[in-house]
Amino acid sequence: MTRLRPSSSPRRRGADGSRLWTWFMLPGTLWMTGFLIVSLALVATLAVGTTDDLGNPRFGFDLSAARALADPAYTEVLARSLGYALLTCVICLLIAYPVAYTIALYGGRYKHALIAAIVVPFFANYLVRMYGWSVVLSDDGPVLRALRAVGLADAHTKVLNSAVGVVAGLVYGFVVFMIIPVYAALERLDVSLIEAGRDLYGGPVRTFFFVTLPATRQGAAAGLVLVFLPAMGDFVSAQLMGGPDQIMIGNLIQDKFFQGQNWPLGSALTMLLMLVLLIGMFGYLRRTRKDEAEARR
Repeated sequence: MTRLRPSSSPRRRGADGSRLWTWFMLPGTLWMTGFLIVSLALVATLAVGTTDDLGNPRFGFDLSAARALADPAYTEVLARSLGYALLTCVICLLIAYPVAYTIALYGGRYKHALIAAIVVPFFANYLVRMYGWSVVLSDDGPVLRALRAVGLADAHTKVLNSAVGVVAGLVYGFVVFMIIPVYAALERLDVSLIEAGRDLYGGPVRTFFFVTLPATRQGAAAGLVLVFLPAMGDFVSAQLMGGPDQIMIGNLIQDKFFQGQNWPLGSALTMLLMLVLLIGMFGYLRRTRKDEAEARR
């Protein structure tokens, strides 16, 4: 009698598949890690370097660039960048929830087409989109013309060269990074929870704040991180839609590297920006681990 071989266990097949994907990801991971480590090492080394009489960077050990970060002019720019980024996160969240909620719960068979309609335009080059947005928000653009037509603006109202223009550019540039994770969280939400909240005499607003929002807070937190990180270091919006009083830390870093010929100070500003971003990232990871621990209880 022929003996049948026992088939491989699901655990063994899962381990083999995981090992295969690890080998596939290894070259790209090594490539990205190598360049990240090398670039970070160069920036950190330049941050304690000096410049010669011609402005060329020289390696050494000088903390003058790090001490210069305490200058009120630089701290003001950092605080402004942080404020713009946080305001952008709040506005993107207020825009993303209604859009994602409508598509996830009422989109039906068109939900994927609606998400594609939102995402596909953002495949265009970021700089090109910002140039187009600056034309839309210009003094003679369609937005201000429409506001003047209904009496909500006058001839002196301006959007460009103001904080409003910079934040509007940041929101336009990164709102899709908020919509997608919020939509994904709403797509996984059990609709019966919302119906139960309504059955318990909870109005739409009360049901949203006590049922929908807590159930989708991880998606919202992911969206906040995805918006905050690029918005904090952005320089295109401030350059195209802001003025001298609206420069962000990204503009300052660009100026020190390409115009001011002060690479040590530019590197020190870069390390300061990365420190702020790492603090935000660690806060998000800590909150995520806490939520996961509470979910396992």
